[in-house]
Amino acid sequence: MGPPGAGKGTQAVLVAEYFGVPAISTGDIFRANVSEGTPLGVEAQRYMDAGDYVPDEITNDMVRDRLAQPDTASGFLLDGYPRTLSQVEFLDNVLAAQNAPLEHVIELVVDEDEIVARLLKRAAEEGRTDDSEEVIRNRLRVYREQTAPLTAVYAERGLLLRVDGQGAVDDVAARVEDAISAASPEA
Repeated sequence: MGPPGAGKGTQAVLVAEYFGVPAISTGDIFRANVSEGTPLGVEAQRYMDAGDYVPDEITNDMVRDRLAQPDTASGFLLDGYPRTLSQVEFLDNVLAAQNAPLEHVIELVVDEDEIVARLLKRAAEEGRTDDSEEVIRNRLRVYREQTAPLTAVYAERGLLLRVDGQGAVDDVAARVEDAISAASPEA
């Protein structure tokens, strides 16, 4: 978990590789369902084409289907999910049905000005003219309002590991791996 620009996608791939589990990104799930023309993908595409958020029900169904695949039997890393309290509840139910409780929730902590600088740099490199500082700061505000409260839920459950997400990619990955290893002696 972490705000946009915290490095979640980058770290998810590295950490999943380190622990030998699949990194499951909601963005990848959306793209796979859309490209395969699944009923959920067709429905999701309608919302994306209109520039709307894909409703939780569709996202939840896609995640449930992905977590039921055999490669998740030894574990998995979720990237970009859950994002809302209702998704936390849905995920809890799915994992309880599979007898696969969450072991850890990683929160990448990055200074807001650093995030803005990262996203402005990425916008310039990728030609994203719609990613202005104002838009980025609004995305961070939305994150704080809608997603950040999830960290309190996971902290209360004793699952949250807060990791400094600033610095070189490899240094952050090592901090994440160390935090997980310290919290799970069997890892």
